[in-house]
Amino acid sequence: MKIVLKNSKIEYLEIFSLLDLDNIHETLKRFSSIKEPLEARIFAVSESISSLQLAKLKTHLNKINVCSLRIYSNNRNTVLSGKSLKIDSVFIKEPDIKKKLLSINSKKKDDILHKGTVRSGERISSNGNLCIIGDVNPGAIVSAKKNIYVWGKLLGIAFAGKSGNKNASIASLYLNPLQLRIADMIAIGPKDKPKNCYPEIAVIDKQTIIIKPHLIENKN
Repeated sequence: MKIVLKNSKIEYLEIFSLLDLDNIHETLKRFSSIKEPLEARIFAVSESISSLQLAKLKTHLNKINVCSLRIYSNNRNTVLSGKSLKIDSVFIKEPDIKKKLLSINSKKKDDILHKGTVRSGERISSNGNLCIIGDVNPGAIVSAKKNIYVWGKLLGIAFAGKSGNKNASIASLYLNPLQLRIADMIAIGPKDKPKNCYPEIAVIDKQTIIIKPHLIENKN
C-alpha cells in the first residue's frame, strides 16, 4: 500500500509505503506538525484491505489534518470496504494505478527537506539532495540521487548518488550507520560508536568509501 500526501497547491508532496497497519501512528507521526489541510490518496495494488483496517487508517489520517481521502485499488474487496466507510473508492486496473503513481512521482521536487525522526521500516527517497533534521533509526532507509545530510544521528542505511554520481556524499552529526552506499560503492558501518564530537562526512576516495571530519570552509 502506498500513500500520497499533498496540499492543494502541491507545494508539499510525499509518497511513502505503509507496510504494517499496526504501526500507523508511528509512521504518520512525522506529519503531525503540518497544520495546513492535506489530501491523501491510497494506492492498493492487489491488496485486500478490510473495513476495520481502513477505519483505523482513516482515524489516524484525520489526526494529521487530512481533509480529502481517496482509494485506488484493483481489489474489489478493498473498494467495497472503502465505500462502506463512505470513503471515495475507485476500482481501476493495476497498470492504471502504476501510471497514476508514476505521474505523481514526476511532480516531486528534486530536493527534499524532512523534519522529524525516520523510524524503522520507513523509507525516504529524493531525486536531488535529501536533508533530514532528525535521526535516522536502525531499520530505516534513506536515499538520494545527490547528497544526504542528516542533522542528527544516522543509524540506519543511507544511499547517496543512486544515479551513479560518485561525487555524492553522506554527512551527519553522528555517523554510525548500518550501511553506507555511494554510487556503486558499499561500506558496512563501524562496530564501535563514534568517539568524535563533530560532524563527519562519507565520500568516495580511491574507489573506497572513507569517513572524515566534515569541516565547513570559512571564505571570509
